[in-house]
Amino acid sequence: MIKGLSHVHVWVLDQESAKAFYTEKLGFEVKTDRRTEDGFRWITVHAVHQPDVVLVLGEIGPPMIAEHQAAKLRELVAMGTFGVGVLRTDDCRATYRELVGKGVEFLEEPQRRPYGVEAVLRDDSGNWFALTEAAP
Repeated sequence: MIKGLSHVHVWVLDQESAKAFYTEKLGFEVKTDRRTEDGFRWITVHAVHQPDVVLVLGEIGPPMIAEHQAAKLRELVAMGTFGVGVLRTDDCRATYRELVGKGVEFLEEPQRRPYGVEAVLRDDSGNWFALTEAAP
């Protein structure tokens, strides 16, 4: 029986830069940052209020992705092809202002939607997330 979601993989162009973006700009905490004997780096971060669901900040390349495929995936990530998920907030407009002040790029400013208020942001690799405040 599946009990829930624990890890979400996010392809990033540079793990160190992504780690800084998610922690310093979005306020996530590092859960894991380890290197294996062969140099593979495993970084996970999580929202402060949700430590049981982590984002895996995965570098695009071997051993996860063959090098002949990695260049194509890097290009797609940088183009902003992938929507990774929805980040929950109690006040979308206030969080938007806070993140803009930290230099986070938004593709859409907060707008009222049938399900609440939503803005769309990009991480430093190009991945996008909806930032959503649920309707009452």
